[in-house]
Amino acid sequence: MDRSDVCVLVPTMDEAETIGDVVADFRAAGFDDVLVIDGGSSDDTRSIAADAGARVEVQSGSGKGQAVREAVRRYVEDPYVLLADGDGTYRAEDADAMLAPLDDGYEHVVGNRFADMREGAMTALNRLGNRLINRAFALVHGESYGDILSGYRVFTRESFERMTLTADGFGIETEMAVECARRNIRTTTVPITYLPRPAGSNTNLHPVRDGGIIFLELYRRAKTSNPLFYFGSVGTISTIVGGLLAAYVGYEWFVPPQVSHEVLAVVSAFGILFGVQLLMFGVLSDLILALHRETIDRIEDVEVEVGASGPSSVRRERGTAAGGVAGDGGRPVEDDAGTDGDPDAAAADAGRPIDGDGG
Repeated sequence: MDRSDVCVLVPTMDEAETIGDVVADFRAAGFDDVLVIDGGSSDDTRSIAADAGARVEVQSGSGKGQAVREAVRRYVEDPYVLLADGDGTYRAEDADAMLAPLDDGYEHVVGNRFADMREGAMTALNRLGNRLINRAFALVHGESYGDILSGYRVFTRESFERMTLTADGFGIETEMAVECARRNIRTTTVPITYLPRPAGSNTNLHPVRDGGIIFLELYRRAKTSNPLFYFGSVGTISTIVGGLLAAYVGYEWFVPPQVSHEVLAVVSAFGILFGVQLLMFGVLSDLILALHRETIDRIEDVEVEVGASGPSSVRRERGTAAGGVAGDGGRPVEDDAGTDGDPDAAAADAGRPIDGDGG
């Protein structure tokens, strides 16, 4: 792939310790267009990046997600984007392996950090959280991308524009993975090396807070990609809680000294009814989603067939169909010879014998 078609996008926030080396490494790897989108750093991040040869822009909002959206839609003109962090944890040497799948028709490539994670690159808590989030994603959305939280990605700008992205912070990676699964964007995973942050470089990630945001984002996005899980999970919990309360009320009522719990009985009944209704709604929503996807697939198949046959053949098919209908309706059909529906003239043009007085 021609490196001139690739924009290296690096969101930053107080990365003065590492951004210079990051920009220099990508430029040494042959990438002339390195775009640093800065979130208002209080250190020398912007000046260091510019001195290293990067194109520097300041985002209008805050957060990594907002920075990526604004950069791609306002400042990127190349057809391909290589997204990397500015903390020095990703290697420019892995860029070739990341770009290679695009030649095979893939639209989105995720760098799998767990393939070669160096010692000290990730804490035990972060590693556990990443594993749980990846398994939850596979369960909810039916796809396994290996490392959906990876910040090292390559994608086509066209596929990015098809995504609906709203997250402002670190949830942007999760949103992109969900949109790839939801919109059938051809996605693959490539093993990469993940390095520990250099000394003096501080992370902007808060494991507990950002982990909770990511889990909520996964669940929220399940509403449109897996409604059976979205509604069914809450419905199942509600039904189980209501059933346990009902069992307790029944035990207290039938076993001496036979204590009645009217309030608990009402709560248990409400929990069971509410849970069953949510389960039914989830099943119906899942059915509607399946029919919707089937309809979209059929529309896309028709578009592909029409594109393959070309507009001229489509016009001929329409003309043939129109002629048949007109003939069946008793209206004269004009052919290329201008016979105005005269059967004898049409037969003569075709070289067939003419029925009539002459035999």
